[in-house]
Amino acid sequence: MPFWWWLQNRAYFNFIVRELTCVFVGVFAVLTLFQIRALADGPAAYAEFVSRLKTPGFILFNTVGLAALLFHGVTWFKAVPTTMIIRFGETRVPDQVIAGLHYVGWMAVSAVIAWILLLR
Repeated sequence: MPFWWWLQNRAYFNFIVRELTCVFVGVFAVLTLFQIRALADGPAAYAEFVSRLKTPGFILFNTVGLAALLFHGVTWFKAVPTTMIIRFGETRVPDQVIAGLHYVGWMAVSAVIAWILLLR
């Protein structure tokens, strides 16, 4: 199979790009661990960590990372009805309902997080 096989079909391309966006999830998890460590090391260490996050490189990385994670989330929620089949008796729940409920859950969790962050 050729190395660029995934460029021949849009569905394959979206699948590979979605899988590659997982790298951003991992990097953000590690970055969060570093943030917790800096917080535990005291106010000076945390202030230095935050000042590093304000550099153009980190701002660019976070912007690209946010776009990648949004792409990952949207394409995953589009795929959920294929991977999660729900039935009530003999009736299958429509794909739009399953995906829609996932989007509603995503928005609800995002709203709670935004509410918590904006309380300060």
